[in-house]
Amino acid sequence: MDEQRYLARSPMPVPARELFDWHARPGAFERLNPPFDPVEILERSGGLTPGARTVVRLHLGPLPRTFVAVHTALDEGRSFTDRQESGPFARWEHVHRMVSDGADRSFLEDEIRYALPLGPFGAGVAREKLESLFAYRHALTAADLARHAELPGLPLRVGITGSHGLIGDALAHFLTTGGHVVVRLGRGENAGEVDGLDAVVNLAGANVGAGRWTEARKREILESRVRTTEAVVAGILRAGHRPSVLVNGSATGFYGDRGEAPVDESSSRGTGFLAEVVEAWEAATRPAEEAGVRVVRLRTGVVLSPDGGALGKMLPVFKAGAGGRLGSGRQVFSWIALEDVVGAIHFALRTPSFQGVANLTAPEPVTNAGFTHVLGRVLHRPTVASVPAPVIRAIFGEMGQESVLSGANVVPRALLDAGFRFRWPGLEDALRFCLGKVRLPSTG
Repeated sequence: MDEQRYLARSPMPVPARELFDWHARPGAFERLNPPFDPVEILERSGGLTPGARTVVRLHLGPLPRTFVAVHTALDEGRSFTDRQESGPFARWEHVHRMVSDGADRSFLEDEIRYALPLGPFGAGVAREKLESLFAYRHALTAADLARHAELPGLPLRVGITGSHGLIGDALAHFLTTGGHVVVRLGRGENAGEVDGLDAVVNLAGANVGAGRWTEARKREILESRVRTTEAVVAGILRAGHRPSVLVNGSATGFYGDRGEAPVDESSSRGTGFLAEVVEAWEAATRPAEEAGVRVVRLRTGVVLSPDGGALGKMLPVFKAGAGGRLGSGRQVFSWIALEDVVGAIHFALRTPSFQGVANLTAPEPVTNAGFTHVLGRVLHRPTVASVPAPVIRAIFGEMGQESVLSGANVVPRALLDAGFRFRWPGLEDALRFCLGKVRLPSTG
């Protein structure tokens, strides 16, 4: 049996004890599950203590495999160890270390000793997966810890609607690993069960890009947002212990098709169905604002993650080498990395002076043609194909015109002026991170 060793080591912006505590809190394993190669979590029990178990389903080749890991050692505040009990490896032992680097900083070390069932066969693929996984994990851990350290304060009780969606789930795990308490609120009237919470993040709403906009679908898109927001606001107004802040979802669809001219929060409403939806959605928050609750309305652009949304739909086509521009390719694509969405919501929760409308887009928008070129380069695939605008309109109708062929050059002026720091302001770095194309130097 040929044993392999992999060691990843990265500096962290907090003391070793804080780094350990982050890993020990609920949601840490889920937070570190990579969107480009996610595992299906079947069981998690016991935390980090010896005997704790983690059971996941891995997707290795055409058939899924079950991996069972058992925690075998714990050095409180410094390290913990898990070993494979059963799974695809001949042997696997993973030691997680938090190494002090003075009073305010530390190093995160992940040391893995493993053996493959067929000896050296598949060693290159296994090593590539480890390098991709731990570069992502270390970068995300450092970014999360820095965000929490930059905005300290007492832990919050935060209610989230839409908590099982792309943004809501990532936000929930970000908050719990930072020491906050998350309450996953339901939809409809249940969304108003907010008494005793410090803050509410309202993200619920039917998927805009799920298919053609029939009249029934348009009604669902509108009502799922407005009615949930009305329920949240009603709950806030009747609460004995009232949340002090409501961070409400919104969308850059407010601006309509605006070409290349920059638009910011002071710009007027555009035309189209999405602009009408956003106007009604934001209006539903006003009773809370009038009652003295701080309200932040985040007009969010295209959120990038391979785990869902627009990028999730594009990836199979681009990986097959069939990706290309949509329509003319000149429409502006105002995008944002998922982790910057999470960071901006945290910023809104933690910054008492921040209120009103804020555009939630990266400071470096691109055209559809520019996005296509960068994604092709990151994936090492050609992007010579294209889909003519008449075909998009024929297949998707009004949804294709407003969501695919239209665009606006949206500037996140409010966030920038307030001092929010985008971790992934540039498209290529954002794509490389979320698609697992970043690497750390390995010391073993």
